[in-house]
Amino acid sequence: MLGAGLVEVPRVPYRDPSTALLPDAKVAENKRFCSKCGEKVGRGRGDRPGRTEGYCPRCGTAFSFTPKLAAGDLVGGQYEVLGCLAHGGLGWIYLAKDRNVSDRWVVLKGLLDTGDADAMAAAAAERAFLAEVSHPNIVKIYNFVQHTGDGYIVMEYVGGRSLKEILSAARETGAEALPLAQSIAYALEVLQAFGYLHAQGLLYCDFKPDNVIQSEEQLQLIDLGGVRRTDDHDSAIYGTVGYQAPEISELGPSVTSDLYTVGRTLAVLSFPFRGYTGRYATDLPPREEIPVLARHESFDRFLRRATHRDPAVRFQDAAEMAEQLTGVLREVLSAEDGRPRPSPSGLFGPERSAPGTQGADDEDKGPVLPPVAPADAAAALPVPLADGADPAAGFLAGLTSLPPEQIAGAVAGLPRQTPESRLTLARVRIELGDPASAWTLLDEVEAELPGDWRVEWFRAVALLSDGRVADADARFDRLYGLLPGEAAPKLALAYCREQTAPRDAARLYDLVWRTDPGHINAAFGLARVYAAAGDRSSAIAVLDAVPPASVRRVPAQAAAVATAVRGRPGGDLVAADLLAAGERLSRLDVDERRRDRLAAEVLEAALGWVRHGGAGANGGALFGVPLDEGPLRARLEATYRSLARHARDREDRRRLIDAANAVRPRTLL
Repeated sequence: MLGAGLVEVPRVPYRDPSTALLPDAKVAENKRFCSKCGEKVGRGRGDRPGRTEGYCPRCGTAFSFTPKLAAGDLVGGQYEVLGCLAHGGLGWIYLAKDRNVSDRWVVLKGLLDTGDADAMAAAAAERAFLAEVSHPNIVKIYNFVQHTGDGYIVMEYVGGRSLKEILSAARETGAEALPLAQSIAYALEVLQAFGYLHAQGLLYCDFKPDNVIQSEEQLQLIDLGGVRRTDDHDSAIYGTVGYQAPEISELGPSVTSDLYTVGRTLAVLSFPFRGYTGRYATDLPPREEIPVLARHESFDRFLRRATHRDPAVRFQDAAEMAEQLTGVLREVLSAEDGRPRPSPSGLFGPERSAPGTQGADDEDKGPVLPPVAPADAAAALPVPLADGADPAAGFLAGLTSLPPEQIAGAVAGLPRQTPESRLTLARVRIELGDPASAWTLLDEVEAELPGDWRVEWFRAVALLSDGRVADADARFDRLYGLLPGEAAPKLALAYCREQTAPRDAARLYDLVWRTDPGHINAAFGLARVYAAAGDRSSAIAVLDAVPPASVRRVPAQAAAVATAVRGRPGGDLVAADLLAAGERLSRLDVDERRRDRLAAEVLEAALGWVRHGGAGANGGALFGVPLDEGPLRARLEATYRSLARHARDREDRRRLIDAANAVRPRTLL
């Protein structure tokens, strides 16, 4: 289940507990600090080693770095100690066997510094909190016992490796970090545990790679020493530099500060984060300096929101954060291997229309993929989903198939307006060309639902519909940062940048299209950008990739035919292009008139190629005739006459007959 079923994370074999014991249970001198003031304690001088017990020279607080339990000790009358496993900020961790329950392996956690009142209180608090916790991603707590005046938590043994150890092992092989998809998979699993804790009114407070272990295919939080209730404003706060949110000292811990630590841990795992405890202790390096961030913009935006200095800008709950991170993961995987990973959005509906897909057989032979008007682009964008808890949600759901005018009338007639009815009315006002009214409605919604991102979305849509593309661009860019795992902001932003920054537009369209081929507007948008840049082959490749099951497959293939030949001088063509266009058209399921129009265009191009000096194509045939001037003229004449029979008016018929007469092969009679 790691990585939402999308990632195969390398398994970590279960570790035999007896092999995990420390041969020499000591706290390294460079890790000995006073638990109260942070002063260095227990340090050696010259050849004389430091003391493991004593008093802080600055504040006088007692310290002790000596394990209190030894192999063979029987704790609580049932737990036989085998030795030390590790030590941390709040206590020694011992391995033991439970003599009362089939000699199962257990872990005992005691205090590192038994003279610290805050640490003692934290241990007692940990005992109370963990008695309430039951989640597959959180270590199980069995008991809490006393031994010679000290307290010990009894928990399950998790035999695996911490994420810190997994990262260190990867670096030993020459890697600078863990694979991005693997790092994201870990974060998603942790977010499940955090979502559970937060729902119980608990905050983790001190998350980092050291505090989570992978065993086989499961991830578990193992150290809940800093856990506290959300309404606890008095207990000591524990955290780690480089991971702890910057507002903790003033505001205390919160759900958003917890999620901040997940974002920081994800950054440490996924790229060589130099200076994360110093220069970048509360920031991220510039995107262009970190290859993985430069390569995956959505991931970069995700991290910057998750670790923003302002708690109000961060993700507000674990479910929201996990939803966006899952979307980012799908993009990352699709970008790396080219395989799409579509999934319905939990925030947006599907695309509503596909403007600009009917230009391949225009009679005036304008652009194959014509520019899309801003209002049409705005109307095609996915619409944010309504809040099902709103009183009007059920009524509004029944209006989706109606034209905007009827929806406006039905919603305006409601006896009581709700936020969802106002948002719906704002949307249809935009579509009816009345952005001013929409803006007023959105102001009212914002007063009722402050911080609802949908207000900003519809304001951006209103600006786009009104032709204020640059203003809309800025708002859609902010929405991309807010919702980095969603396709809709990227689609909107890509459209805004088609004219001003086509390379950016192509990158965004490609990102959406690779991840989910259901976004047909991304395909046509990408093809438009390529065609505008003169890259016909890339445009055709995108159009060819529109799935056969899509209702836009025929328009895409028609556009591909026209893209191959329209407006192209004979000297730029090659026989392969002409034959491929003819073959594509032959397979196309369209009516006779449309087929003839496209066939005429291909034949005209072929005739131009021949007259420009093009030679035969080694036996290749276009619509059943060789690539020679006489046969091409005859076939083109017949095509013009077929079009004339289906002409819509007399003038069009006359024009087509004149064209047929002009192109027919010359004869001696």
